[in-house]
Parts: sequence; C-alpha cells; structure tokens
Amino acid sequence: MVEARELVRAAFEARDKAYVPYSNHGVGAALLTADGQIITGCNIENAAYTPTNCAERTAFFKAVSEGVKDFEAIAIVGGPMSRKATNICPPCGVCRQVMREFCGQDFKIYLGARDENENIDYEEYTLADLLPQGFGPDNL
Repeated sequence: MVEARELVRAAFEARDKAYVPYSNHGVGAALLTADGQIITGCNIENAAYTPTNCAERTAFFKAVSEGVKDFEAIAIVGGPMSRKATNICPPCGVCRQVMREFCGQDFKIYLGARDENENIDYEEYTLADLLPQGFGPDNL
C-alpha cells in the first residue's frame, strides 16, 4: 500500500514539471489507482488562459485515457514556483467535480506542503469534505 507521504512526494516531483509561464503558480498531483499505480499530473497553462489544464485533471485524464477508472486517493501540492510550497493548495471546483465523476465520497485527498526545512506535511480530507452534496453519475 502506498503511504500518504509517498504520494505527496510524487506530487512535488510532478510540480517540478509544471508549465506556468503566466501565473508562476505550479501545481503537482499524484493519483493513486486501486491497483497501486501512481499517475502524476502538473498544471499546463496556455496564453489564451481558458485552455489551461489543472494538475489534478491532467492526472485523471491520463489515467482514464489508459483505461484506468478506479482510484483510491490523490495528493495535491502547489504554490509560486519562485518559492517552496509551504501552504496547502486545495483543488478548484472543476477538479472537485472531475473527482466526483470517478470517485466516491470517501475518496482521500491529501493536500501537501513543506516546511522551511523541506519536511513534508499534509492534511487529509475526503471528497465529501471538499464537495459536500456533490452531483455525480448516481444522480442521473
């Protein structure tokens, strides 16, 4: 079983690949599949702004495009690329909705950060915590 800190560490590695020339706000995500794979994603900006894709959606879309649709958890880290990610970075509303499409209310979300000594810390939530009363496939 993959531990939360390992997942957060993978999210930090993914953040290093972020393409953020406009906002300088890099985000990394590490998505844990039900069979133990870690699929990473980073945010990718675009000069036209609306085609920008969040790290979380990048990870989910990579997984789904490869036929993976069963997920256990995701770790998310982010902040200005010019400094350490010392604050948590919660997912945007669109990413929460994408999570709801593929995950149950008990899906784990780890929001990671590093302290000034580079130690990894994180807060743990469920999808229900971050998207209460979320609309999903079971509502149709």
